[in-house]
Amino acid sequence: MMSLTVHLKTVAHLRGKGDRIAKVTFRGLPFFSRVAENCEEVAHFNEIFRWPIASRLDGNEMLEIQVFNYSKVFSNRLVGTFCMVLQKVAEEGHLEITDTLIDDNNTSIKTSVTIEIKYQPMDGTVGVWSDGEFLDVPDDRDGMFAFETDSLLSGQSHGSGASPGRSLQGSIPTFRKAGKGVFSAMKLGKIKSSRDDHRKADEPAVLDMEDLDKRAMRLAGTLDPDTISLASVTAVTTNVSNKRSKPDIKMEPGSGRPVDYQISITVIEARQLIGLNMDPVVCVEIGDDKKYTSMKESTNCPYYNEYFVFDFHVPPHVMFDKIIKLSVIHSKNLLRSGTLVGNFKMDVGTVYSQPEHQFYHKWASLSDPDDITAGCKGYIKCDIAVVGKGDNIKTPHKANETDEDDIEGNLLLPEGIPAERQWARFYVKIYRAEGLPKMNTSIMANVKKAFIGENRDLVDPYVQVQFAGQKGKTSVQKSSYEPIWNEQVIFTELFPPLCKRMKVQIRDSDKVNDVAIGTHFIDLRKVSNDGDKGFLPTFGPAWANMYGSTRQYTLMDEHQDLNEGLGEGVSFRARLLLSIAVEILDTTSPEIMSSTEVQVETISNISESATGKMDEFFLFGSFLEATMIDRKIGDKPISFELTIGNYGNQIDGVSKPSSAKKKKKDGDEEEENELIQNSSEDEADEEGDVVSVSTTPLMKPVITDRNYFHLPYFDKKPCVYIKSWWQDQRRRLYNSNMMDKIADKLEEGLNDVQEIIKTEKAFPERRLRGVLEELSVGCSRFVALANKDVNQAGRTKLDRERLKSCMREMDSMAQQAKQIRTQVKKNTVRDKLKLVQNFLQKLRFLADEPQHSIPDVFVWMMTNNKRIAYARIPSKDILYSIVDEETGRDCGKVKAVFLKLPGKKGFGPAGWTVQAKLELYLWLGLNKQRKDFLNGLPNGFEEIKAVKTGPGLHAVPPVCLIYSTKQVFQLRAHMYQARSLFAADSSGLSDPFARVFFSTHSQVTEVLSETLCPTWDQLLVFDDVELFGEASELRDDPPIIVVEIYDQDTVGKAEFIGRTFAKPTIKMCDEHYGPPRFPPQLEYYQVYRGNCTAGELLAAFELLQIGQGGKADLPPLEGPTDSEHGPILPVPLGIRPVLSRYRIEVLFWGLRDLKRVNLAQVDRPRVDIECAGKGVQSVLIQNYKKNPNFSTLVKWFEVDLPENELLHPPLNIRVVDCRAFGRYILVGSHAVSSLRRFIYTTPDKTSNNWATAAKLMNGYMVLTNGGSQPRSSPSLSSRTFSRPAGDIIVNMDSDPSIRKMDTVVKLDATSDAVVKVDMTEEDSDKDKKKKKKKKKGGAEEEDETDERMLDWWSKYFASIETLKETLRAQEAAQAEAEEREDLEIAAEAADFKPDDLLLKGSKTKEKSKEKKGFKDKKKGQAVEGAEKKPVKAKVDELMVYNKELESEYGNFEDWLHTFNLYRGKAGDDDEHALDDDRIVGRFKGSLCMYKLPLSEEITREAGFDPNMGMFQNIPHNDPINVLVRVYVVRATDLHPADINGKADPYIVIKLGKSEIKDKENYISKQLNPVFGKSFDIEATFPMESMLTVSVYDWDLVGTDDLIGETKIDLENRFYSKYRATCGISSSYSVHGYNIWRDPMKPSQILAKLCKDGKIDGPHYGPGGKVKVASRIFMGPTEIEDENGLKKQTEEHLALTVLNHWEEIPRVGCKLVPEHVETRPLLNADKPGIEQGRIEMWVDMFAMDMPAPGPAIDTSPRKPKRYELRVIIWNTDEVILEDDDYFTGEKSSDIFVRGWLKGQQEDKQDTDVHYHSLTGEGNFNWRFVYPFDYLMAEEKIVISKKESMFSWDETEYKIPPRLTLQVWDADHFSADDFLGAIELDLNRFPRGAKTAKQCTLNMIRNEQELPTISIFKQKRVKGWWPFVARDENDEMELTGKVEAELHLVTAEEAEKSPVGLGRNEPDPLEKPNRPDTTFLWFLSPLKAIRYLVCNRYKWLIIKIVLVLLLLIMLGLFLYSMPGYLVKKLLGA
Repeated sequence: MMSLTVHLKTVAHLRGKGDRIAKVTFRGLPFFSRVAENCEEVAHFNEIFRWPIASRLDGNEMLEIQVFNYSKVFSNRLVGTFCMVLQKVAEEGHLEITDTLIDDNNTSIKTSVTIEIKYQPMDGTVGVWSDGEFLDVPDDRDGMFAFETDSLLSGQSHGSGASPGRSLQGSIPTFRKAGKGVFSAMKLGKIKSSRDDHRKADEPAVLDMEDLDKRAMRLAGTLDPDTISLASVTAVTTNVSNKRSKPDIKMEPGSGRPVDYQISITVIEARQLIGLNMDPVVCVEIGDDKKYTSMKESTNCPYYNEYFVFDFHVPPHVMFDKIIKLSVIHSKNLLRSGTLVGNFKMDVGTVYSQPEHQFYHKWASLSDPDDITAGCKGYIKCDIAVVGKGDNIKTPHKANETDEDDIEGNLLLPEGIPAERQWARFYVKIYRAEGLPKMNTSIMANVKKAFIGENRDLVDPYVQVQFAGQKGKTSVQKSSYEPIWNEQVIFTELFPPLCKRMKVQIRDSDKVNDVAIGTHFIDLRKVSNDGDKGFLPTFGPAWANMYGSTRQYTLMDEHQDLNEGLGEGVSFRARLLLSIAVEILDTTSPEIMSSTEVQVETISNISESATGKMDEFFLFGSFLEATMIDRKIGDKPISFELTIGNYGNQIDGVSKPSSAKKKKKDGDEEEENELIQNSSEDEADEEGDVVSVSTTPLMKPVITDRNYFHLPYFDKKPCVYIKSWWQDQRRRLYNSNMMDKIADKLEEGLNDVQEIIKTEKAFPERRLRGVLEELSVGCSRFVALANKDVNQAGRTKLDRERLKSCMREMDSMAQQAKQIRTQVKKNTVRDKLKLVQNFLQKLRFLADEPQHSIPDVFVWMMTNNKRIAYARIPSKDILYSIVDEETGRDCGKVKAVFLKLPGKKGFGPAGWTVQAKLELYLWLGLNKQRKDFLNGLPNGFEEIKAVKTGPGLHAVPPVCLIYSTKQVFQLRAHMYQARSLFAADSSGLSDPFARVFFSTHSQVTEVLSETLCPTWDQLLVFDDVELFGEASELRDDPPIIVVEIYDQDTVGKAEFIGRTFAKPTIKMCDEHYGPPRFPPQLEYYQVYRGNCTAGELLAAFELLQIGQGGKADLPPLEGPTDSEHGPILPVPLGIRPVLSRYRIEVLFWGLRDLKRVNLAQVDRPRVDIECAGKGVQSVLIQNYKKNPNFSTLVKWFEVDLPENELLHPPLNIRVVDCRAFGRYILVGSHAVSSLRRFIYTTPDKTSNNWATAAKLMNGYMVLTNGGSQPRSSPSLSSRTFSRPAGDIIVNMDSDPSIRKMDTVVKLDATSDAVVKVDMTEEDSDKDKKKKKKKKKGGAEEEDETDERMLDWWSKYFASIETLKETLRAQEAAQAEAEEREDLEIAAEAADFKPDDLLLKGSKTKEKSKEKKGFKDKKKGQAVEGAEKKPVKAKVDELMVYNKELESEYGNFEDWLHTFNLYRGKAGDDDEHALDDDRIVGRFKGSLCMYKLPLSEEITREAGFDPNMGMFQNIPHNDPINVLVRVYVVRATDLHPADINGKADPYIVIKLGKSEIKDKENYISKQLNPVFGKSFDIEATFPMESMLTVSVYDWDLVGTDDLIGETKIDLENRFYSKYRATCGISSSYSVHGYNIWRDPMKPSQILAKLCKDGKIDGPHYGPGGKVKVASRIFMGPTEIEDENGLKKQTEEHLALTVLNHWEEIPRVGCKLVPEHVETRPLLNADKPGIEQGRIEMWVDMFAMDMPAPGPAIDTSPRKPKRYELRVIIWNTDEVILEDDDYFTGEKSSDIFVRGWLKGQQEDKQDTDVHYHSLTGEGNFNWRFVYPFDYLMAEEKIVISKKESMFSWDETEYKIPPRLTLQVWDADHFSADDFLGAIELDLNRFPRGAKTAKQCTLNMIRNEQELPTISIFKQKRVKGWWPFVARDENDEMELTGKVEAELHLVTAEEAEKSPVGLGRNEPDPLEKPNRPDTTFLWFLSPLKAIRYLVCNRYKWLIIKIVLVLLLLIMLGLFLYSMPGYLVKKLLGA
């Protein structure tokens, strides 16, 4: 067995005399030595510690030994720490060492320790030292290593004050030297353990960044005194202390606030609908909104392509619970509602959680809710997208999509859900409820009582369960606070359901309207697990706690929403006992109920113990401080109430059940039997025990300052305590707590790593390794601890299953963390960080326990018995456990709690003000464990009990604590500056001041007017701050400081801007004021306003103890040096940053789009730039309207700025308008918060490649980022070529990224001829085709496309194909990479533990297989596509961007930046989404800052213009005339603007004053209109530079509505070095569809670029070469003109260089290619939500250059007119439907009906072949279908009026599908449908040669069979099968048809016309039909002869004879009596 043994011998050179104890930690596991008592110099421990270890000792693991002075009473005091890396031990196996300790300031002390270490590896060998990534550290004694996992914020730099309680988990060395602790400014306290020595402290993993820095620097031999950590943003939220918990900085409740959502659904088509000859309509229903598609007649596969949009404004979780329901209804009309074919349900949340929040082109499978035994009822193909505010939906590019007809592969289901879902029953069992509130006034009750004479409970509850769009209700239990239902609600739903949550609501039944009492949501993902070892949803039986509004009954409850489950409940309402089970149905069994109606049944009662054993819990709270009480409440006495469930609630708590048998104690909730109750009461009397005290005594607040009051709780701290009875289900909470703690620690660590990366500190990877190490240790610890109390009463199935799955997940997470830890390298930190963030989400998900046990604790502030403000504290957070990891994070800790207003009152500004801040100590645990409940309180108090006589006085909790010890401090708040504050005034600025609160004191800084970046530079001194408790503890755990920033208003009270928290650095009076902790460092604190950030504060705080000597001992304060400022103290020198001299150059270009100020136009604006008190003003623009540019371009100023870039103050840009009489009016302002991107660094002369050094390019400073690509360069330029200097040949041949269809000219070394790009001559064309055919081996006939056929659209569609293919390839590559990573992790984890693949194992593999299969299929399709259509290989392509062009090129801000100017108050919407409304204009210019002095060489460069400073070579800014040509291709997914769900869009283009309205060319009823237009506008920059392209909706009546618009800044494009004026195409040609658009030829462009960039070239050489700046490019040299003549040209060569311009050193960058950009359309009424997208591009040509040619023709292709002639020759084997009247023979009267999809009204029928006995029919009948067809899009174009009321025709595009049906004609009843076939004319199976060969497989295996296209074949004849579906939904063959399809163009049709049916011209001959078919009613006799005589001659004769006989007999009987009478009477 491997083990590590440490023999701790002695510790020498100790000071003083006393008891010593040592703690030895390895791999997070500490051992404590015995206490060496009364030793002086030397402590002899002589103890051996042994760690058995499972994995071999890593050379970089650590051993840590801490030596403490031991104290029985107080906490142990650290003497020093010794840490060592076990490298040597791992190498040699044995080591003996004596070394000195280091103290908490990381300085070496005299004390030394002697130890001996042995390492026993498994195989006897010892590990080898790997010299890995660590720096070599000289072996010096004074600075031993510190750890990664050490705490950032812990006050000690490495281990000060850490007591034996502190464990170091999995420490790894980072070799750093002693330095200064970061965050020393903000000690969130030290790590200190409580009195119980062996408790571990909460130990965060936070890195000492600064140390890292300092050490790294020290190693590098330099030391930068002014480094700072930005990590203080995390600082506040990090919990390092032992006695204090971290406060939550975000105040506002996020959940209940409504947000805008837009759901768009496109119903494309339906297929395989079950039913005969139906007229289907699709109904789309979301919540209560319904919309219908149009009806398609008699088809089972209707094509709709209709788009619906639903807009909602509701809170997020209400939105996500809404159900989307798609149903297909058959034959719906005005009179009848139609019959449901099937429906599909899914909740909105499922869609939202998809990637991109959408399903695109997926098939929803329909099922029939009334018949669950039936299978799938058909499929609807649709797109569903859910857009919230600020989401942008990336629509996959919509072009001629070859439909994914593979339905099974594209089902509308989230990934991981099986395609075949089964039906399941969901049983929700409702047992009983307790603790219901009154829901009726007592007045009524008294009246009732008078009449009836009995007291009734005032509530009539029932339970309503909502799931998957259905509701079920239990019965109503009249008048009962403790109703018992014992009923179950049963839902039948497909499993797994696509609805995530089930809503269970207790409601009060009322005659008028029912009200919700409380609501509980059950998230099915949390009560089930879909893994291979998962479990079906199961829950309980367990109690669900419900929270909502306060309990007193009012008629109009203002917080009723809370009871409906919206927002955070503010009070306990009731608890409900329920359980859920799921059973998968076997739909084949006969006795199954086939309907999905909700059922309710009764069930048997449940035993008392089923939910766990009752136990008595004890809750204790102590109020140490109550400050910041809002002044509105400040004048009345205040008390605080603590409640848990209904216990402790005195005003409106328990409604006592009226019935006698249920008498109970006041506070009790549970129905215990009398026995328990009595006994507990008796005990209570004996012990003199607790009757709860739940409220503090009333006390009048004292004023703190203008805004806030505080309660004078100085040395008397009131306490409350409550006893309550609950089922003991602590285990659930314990497991949850353990996971939460691991997650907290992980989150904190990740924040640090991000912070290190953000502030570019050294070694983030080490920190991440530390985080992972801790994570794996934490997870393993969980696995060890969680498996306890397994057989406890009340454990449900869910408890067991959850435990199993949590153990599996945690185990696997531990393995993966170890695994990832080994892979963390400097370059992989970011990727691994993402992976680890997934762990965090998973942990948080697992930690959320679905089955409640103890309700949450509420703290209410009360005045006058009214509830004012509350805080809700989850009970698990304060739950006590003997095991430290299981204890809640706030149990036995002092927590700062901020009280807030309940419900909606807490939204918005009211919610930001603090109602009160409490320092609250809470402890909750079993009554029997309560002995330690006071342990966590600050020490030094006496308990005051409630006055009571009796023996057991000791057991009573105190009602008050009195602190005798108090410490006096001075707090110094160094308020330096704030930045990016919220704009609170209408000027767009604020007048900020800060108010600092500490304990009961507050002070304010001065007000600085008109700024968002105030530099207060002020020291606030708080004297005589009294804090209660022991000095040492206060040092560890100071209270937090709250800083609030306000905006001073002249009238009214100051307005709140935001708040932040901080912890001070503390100096006790016996400590030295000096490095490393003092003076403290300035740090940034994030300021929050509600949930939004509102700026950052740069400050430092120190708390100095005042000892016996009074203030004289404190470090001196420098007096106010400034006489002007009066008594204001500046921040002292050691704390304020070190400054150095910078020069800031400003490029003033111009102002744009300035809005009016106070209704007056801006006429003479000026820009003022200010930074750190210095600044510069631009020249005045004399007439803004005439020319808004500045005449002097560059100015500069010098300023002193901090050396540390992170501390640079913001730079303010203000625009003022100079009015008459010397008045100035502020127009708007902009604060550049980070100057970083404008810092100029000198170029590196040695580097030849522009990507590795910052260069001066056109005066633009590229900021290098460690040698990766410059920030500004677009994402495209990432292909950088670093090659040595010298000539480099760039051959365009081997470019891997170019597909074979791309027209980059390839030069083949062997070929003698140069391949041309454009061949026009037809003979050369034909040659090529012949070659092609030979190559293909004549396998397939080619679609011979003529060059003249190609147009711009061919190019566009080819490019879109390319775009889709690249996207697909990217997806596939990404999936592959993910999969590789997964498998890698799994595989390597397997090295640790063979059975670990539990989690990762088969599930992911399968998933990835599926994914891969799907991707491969797609890839396959794509490739096939490429093979099938080789015609594409000749089409030149352009670049289609699926986003805006500027986002690809860094907004074209390569040297000219745009700064938005703001004015007006900032909106309080989430994350300032409304800032656009505040923009009042834009300033264009740039900045460049550099440290002085600048090196000479720059200024000495040739042609350096000193006036322009750093901005050399930029163009002049005089007005310039430009021709702007806007091409609009098409728009997609427009938001419908008309009632019918469509729009009639047209284009409007505005530029300056010119506006083009294309109103007359609107496109009727289209949401995806193709415009294909170009517009020319002449403009003058700079006056008209903002182009707006809008899409309007044409309306016949009323004004036209704006659908959406997009704005393009043309000026930045025009001047950009990326040359965005006219895109460069991939090949050069002088005619045809690909004609060169630019007036300048490529060679001219190239020459100009070379001249501007001062580079050598271009030199054209022989053999197709060109040399530019030491690069040689190759290309063809010939071109053909229209007449096919070849000419020599250099254009191809020049174009090759331009297309690869980014490879040119120094000045290279990617030039904008010929392109189409896709821009989102936005509408100001619906901010942030896309209203559609528009595809377009813009060309610009300067008017002083040669004029450009005419615009390219992009007009939409006109559809071509075709005629399809279908001859139905014969049918065969048609099933026989009719029975003969006489003979019972089967026969059919066959006819065939056919139509083209979308033209049902043009359906044509053959004549009837009567009485076919064999199913054979002969027709010789011709159908003729004329249609318009778009070849490129493979769609038929139909124009028709939608209805009789339509104004104009609507154009539809429909795939060309021919439907043929066979029918049986009936004379009197409706004809019977027998079968049908649908042929897609582009790809349908070849007909069989004979009827025999024609089988069902031709349809079944459609995908595998070769297909043909009528558009290529023109004429096809063959047999095709007719099919229908039988009762079991199986396809069956119902006949065969022999048909001939002949396609002719309209011209050919005119030349050779044909008749319909068998008519002239070109008539068909009559069919030869057998005799029986003729019509019986035309020649009845003939028919009778045939039918009757021949067969039934004898039968007929017999019948006739019998009839005659019968007649005779009848006559005989008739006349007989008469005759007899006659005879008898003898008449």
